[in-house]
Amino acid sequence: MITLYNKITDLYINSFKGLSRDIWLLSLMMLINRCGTMVIIFMTIYLTEDLDWTLTQAGIAMSVFGLGAVVGSFLGGWFTDRVGYYPTMFWSLFVGGLSFFVLMLMKDFYAYCLTVFFVSAINDAFRPATMASISAYGKPENHNRSLSLIRLAINLGFALGVGAGGLISEFFGFQWLFIIDAVTCLSAALFMKMILVEKKETSSEKEEEKTEVKKDSEAENGQEGSAYRDRLYLFFSVCIALNAIVFSQLWNTIPVYFTDVLDISKDDYGWIMLANGLLIFIFEMPIVYIYENKYRKMSLVLIGAIMITASFLVYNLTDFWQFAISFSIISISFGEILAFPFSNAFALGRSKPGRRGEYMGVYTMAWSIAMILAPILGMRIAETYGYTVLWYVISTIGAFACIGFFIVKIKVLQEEKATVKKVSEESNLVEV
Repeated sequence: MITLYNKITDLYINSFKGLSRDIWLLSLMMLINRCGTMVIIFMTIYLTEDLDWTLTQAGIAMSVFGLGAVVGSFLGGWFTDRVGYYPTMFWSLFVGGLSFFVLMLMKDFYAYCLTVFFVSAINDAFRPATMASISAYGKPENHNRSLSLIRLAINLGFALGVGAGGLISEFFGFQWLFIIDAVTCLSAALFMKMILVEKKETSSEKEEEKTEVKKDSEAENGQEGSAYRDRLYLFFSVCIALNAIVFSQLWNTIPVYFTDVLDISKDDYGWIMLANGLLIFIFEMPIVYIYENKYRKMSLVLIGAIMITASFLVYNLTDFWQFAISFSIISISFGEILAFPFSNAFALGRSKPGRRGEYMGVYTMAWSIAMILAPILGMRIAETYGYTVLWYVISTIGAFACIGFFIVKIKVLQEEKATVKKVSEESNLVEV
């Protein structure tokens, strides 16, 4: 028993070893920021209960939020490649924090939608810049675990924020969620300026060789280093969007489903979401550490996408809702652990120096497009046809995402074989 305990302890400790001080500081900054992530998670409940909007109106507002995220993701990638990840991150945090105070004052439907668009655009410019900063702050061989550590910080902050948000909204009112979200954004910006120093990207020799080998094939495929001409990457991004439509029901329709259909209180919902964050906090780093060099990234992304899809389908497969919730939270949590860090790492690994922001921008735009479609789709189907139909539709979308990830996996294998063959032929020519 002691030996097993020691092995588990060593595994957990080793999963954190080798990560740079800057990655730890970046993760701490994300923790500070995400501890205030309350507004978005409880927005549908706030809009339908406090503002007395219909489900369709709430869905439209969430879709406008997603539209702002698309614009913000594009601008974040654009600014990252031109002015740098550091100023993009700082100003997104600072201005984004102030914007929550403005959003708190909006009550009219059209005024709220217009404001939430700008709030989303400003805050989502932060995401591609942060992902691109991994290349500067982390070693190339540690990108998977660096991304996982940042996700760990995000999810721990998310769990704490949602857990506290349920209690705060229940006993003090929704207005405090806006205030806390604003304060944590501003605090993260201040922490960044005081502690985190801007650094230039460094590449390993292995990564540089890989970039050189890819140049000819990229020219042949018309990619020329651009994410918008990388057809396989664009197809991969579509799959990410489909998977994100499924996953984002967790904070779009699930909160209303829990409160209206299952009669679960807001603070109980907060505790359920806390369980999701804690599972990721406990298990993600060790799992990524174990699997990152054993299996291909796309294989793990595919398994994760299947688990995320199953987490919603289960609501239609049993009348025992306690079991359904337990299975769903466990399945979606481990689906996140496999799908998200390795899809992030795939996107980062496929990008090139000088195009990091663009590639990360496309990746986050895929998520942002999903945030436009997911709420209006989910809320409309739930309001018109009921939640049973919704979970079947969502599961079908998830199935298409899984099929797409499988195709990407096959195509990546074909690319790698073609690259190896080309290098071998060039080596033979040199020898001759």
